[in-house]
Amino acid sequence: MINQDSKNLLKLYGIKNCDTIKKARRWLEEQGVAYQFHDYRADGLSEQQLRDFVERLGWQPLLNTRGTTWRKLDEAQRNACDNAEAAIALMLTQPAIIKRPLLDDGNGHALLGFSIDSYQQFLAEVTP
Repeated sequence: MINQDSKNLLKLYGIKNCDTIKKARRWLEEQGVAYQFHDYRADGLSEQQLRDFVERLGWQPLLNTRGTTWRKLDEAQRNACDNAEAAIALMLTQPAIIKRPLLDDGNGHALLGFSIDSYQQFLAEVTP
């Protein structure tokens, strides 16, 4: 198992029933990577946490415009989501619209989405 103290424990953000989250969690566990899972729905997400993610990753990549939640919005809501403030407000009220998984090392490095190659590279860069 990759050893990390709790201060630098990786955090995986998402929604527990998401298939991509399940793949990411399974892969991390198979690799023996210690992490903490944070469910946007069950555990919530503060405005400050979201603003931090937006600052590091940008609001456009965080806004999942390909998922069911986005498609269920009416056209006016989708059209109004054209800037960071509108996107943040929408993501806070509808956390399922946040792209996932988001893997955070707690030291300013974050990775959005899941692929084995990107996770391997990310872990190589952030773990001692």
